[in-house]
Amino acid sequence: MTLPVIFGCAGPSLTPDERRFFAASDPLGFIVFKRNIEDPDQLRALVAALRETVGREDAPVLIDQEGGRVQRLQPPHWRAAPAPGRFGLVAAQDRRHGREAAALNARLIAGELADLGIDVDCVPCVDLPAPDAHAFLGDRTFGSDPALVSEMGRAVAEACLAGGVLPVVKHAPGHGRARSDSHFELPRVTAPAAELERTDFVPFRALADMPWQMTAHIVYTAYDDRRAATLSPVVIDRVIRGHIGFDGVLVGDDITMKALAGDLGELAAASIEAGCDLALHCNGDLAEMAGVAAALPPLADRARERLERGRRMLGAGPFDRRVALARLDAILAA
Repeated sequence: MTLPVIFGCAGPSLTPDERRFFAASDPLGFIVFKRNIEDPDQLRALVAALRETVGREDAPVLIDQEGGRVQRLQPPHWRAAPAPGRFGLVAAQDRRHGREAAALNARLIAGELADLGIDVDCVPCVDLPAPDAHAFLGDRTFGSDPALVSEMGRAVAEACLAGGVLPVVKHAPGHGRARSDSHFELPRVTAPAAELERTDFVPFRALADMPWQMTAHIVYTAYDDRRAATLSPVVIDRVIRGHIGFDGVLVGDDITMKALAGDLGELAAASIEAGCDLALHCNGDLAEMAGVAAALPPLADRARERLERGRRMLGAGPFDRRVALARLDAILAA
């Protein structure tokens, strides 16, 4: 019975207890962080071991490889990718070159991930930072213009797909107005629905055809003044599935973030009941994961359909890494 959850693990290799737990609980997939990474051969072995525990070669393995401040693969073994904000600055001057540079960078990242067996990257971040927003986002975003961010997000997402990696558009329906960091507390956005639909929601609507999106742990008082989007059937049904029109795989952001309070198993179950296809538990704490697993229902048939539809979007066209690097460097130098 596959569970609708993505789990992390504690270190660079699986412990016997982790192997037994993953085999018994059968999570849909896994996520890796810097604590899990030493070098390419070690990471390939870890990714293979994770899939081996559940007996599924297609079990998704996620990573946050945005570039800039948020990249789990780092030198000396991997390229230091520029932050998304760098490409936003290029696009503000030359839209075509900005899109091309962002796509080249994303395709290079996808190649690195595919080489390791990692098939899901939590990019692009298409939030629109407001002037008074928390610095949590910073240069993780392409900018604050909805049209520009939509174009850049699509360039990145399509490049990921071309490289055999599923993109996860985040943080739906928009983290840009948050005045606090949801890693530490629950932000509340009080903007009217009409304003949100005219601005913040635009990039998510423009990318509604992409295979995955990730929710934000934010209260949007215009729709639900009590529950964060991840736990709100109103926001998920009316905004993400409704206004935005997204019918792909919806994964909640990490339930261990302090924006959400309460029992982790109950939170995970509530996110699925609210309309998320998958819950996400990242810190690798075995006892916490056991509580989450015990609280979750089986993976829904509708979620399976969305997962399969996403996999069918993957490509694997020819790609010359050296040519791409040279072209990317030339655009950024100019």
